[in-house]
Amino acid sequence: MESLLCDELLEEIFQKLPPSSSSSVSLVSKRWLNLYRTSKTTLSVQLTLQNSTIPALSTLLSHYPFISSLSLLLPLESTITGDGDDPLLKTTFSDELLLLASSSCPRLQGLRFLAGPVSRSSLISLSSTCTQLTSLCINLSSPLFLTWLLNFPSLKELSIMVCHGEGFDHEIENNLGYGHDDFDAELGIESLCLSGIRTDDWGMGWLWRSCNKVKKLQLRSCESIGDGGSFSSFVRCLQGIQEVELRTCRSIVDGVLLKLAEYSHSLISLLVYDGGSREGLLRFFSHSSCNLQKIDLRLPLDLNNDHLLAASVNFRTLSSLRLQSCCLVSGEGLKALGVAMNSGLEELALINCDVVEREPGLLTTLGQNLKQLRKLDLSYNEMLFDKELISMLVSCHYLVDLNLRGCKRLTNSAMVTMSKSCKCLENVDIMSCCGIESGAVELLLLNSPKLRKVLVEETKLSDAAKTWASLKFIQLV
Repeated sequence: MESLLCDELLEEIFQKLPPSSSSSVSLVSKRWLNLYRTSKTTLSVQLTLQNSTIPALSTLLSHYPFISSLSLLLPLESTITGDGDDPLLKTTFSDELLLLASSSCPRLQGLRFLAGPVSRSSLISLSSTCTQLTSLCINLSSPLFLTWLLNFPSLKELSIMVCHGEGFDHEIENNLGYGHDDFDAELGIESLCLSGIRTDDWGMGWLWRSCNKVKKLQLRSCESIGDGGSFSSFVRCLQGIQEVELRTCRSIVDGVLLKLAEYSHSLISLLVYDGGSREGLLRFFSHSSCNLQKIDLRLPLDLNNDHLLAASVNFRTLSSLRLQSCCLVSGEGLKALGVAMNSGLEELALINCDVVEREPGLLTTLGQNLKQLRKLDLSYNEMLFDKELISMLVSCHYLVDLNLRGCKRLTNSAMVTMSKSCKCLENVDIMSCCGIESGAVELLLLNSPKLRKVLVEETKLSDAAKTWASLKFIQLV
């Protein structure tokens, strides 16, 4: 059989195999191993800071000549043998790794390089070797001199994590000319993610002025959006913004939301996690003129009914609402949203939200109002009982995705109703649901005609369940 399969056909087969089969393929024969390696276009490697790392990585990459997406990760706790605390040594080590990656993988289109801060000169070398690069994720030391981005004309996705106090000789960088940012440019970046920005991070103003094509903006653990002049420049990149994510950015969230409400009329998706502002959020929900479609919030002490009531009035185009650990929300706000969005909301997530447990009948009302729901996530509501869930599911006939992970009080009864009422289900997560037994899992597999994936413990899978899953091509995870 092996002799009948040509190399090209085998490589195509290998590309379609799930990751779990990779180790088995490489053990069949040397021919299969070589073909498997040449068929790989994506590779992720976790490194250690040791003298043998660079030659070992060089040997590894030589076996994968067609890599187009590479991820190199270095654990934070790793140290260099002998002198691990020297910032310059770490930067030199990172530069050597980056140069090795670029020279070994000239076809790279995506590079995720989280192996320490790199110098601007090594990034210039990367641009000359990997001319097809469209996605780049890196660590940089402050201060930030970002004009090296002009050497990546094809770059569409950029992610920068700022490392403070781990720099090198910036005076040398300035003399090389990489630090001059007193001019405007036009970068083609459409997705921008920034982590760890502080008020003294010079160079951000130039980036904001030069990014007029950004569609998706992510800010993570940022105390500022850059040096003093950056905020006025920041507004320039908001005109065409469609998606914004603010994670742990309490000190700037008010200002960003205010500018979004004023300038971002094309915004369709907003995520705010771990650090919001009641006043800033309310102003945004009340005064924004965008047609927001997705809201994702994890704000235990900042979100309340006022925000939901404002959203129900101002965002009638909402199709997805995700709330996580929102302790101050009550049924009043959620019911108002349910009534306002009854024909449009397709995704609802109430993750670890105790309002589900506090107010009996809430899920019943939501189910009756939101009959077009496709995705429902009630994970980690440990006090959710069968009666409440069942009363909602009987109205949700079009559910495709259902996540009940960590709902410890649910039993087999909930599974029976799920099997009878939700005939469109494709993906179900019932991990860590102690009250659901193997017989109920088997019933779900048997009576769900469109089911494609179930996340459940191995101990709850009977031989009959595994057989049914195999016959119906259902993935069990």
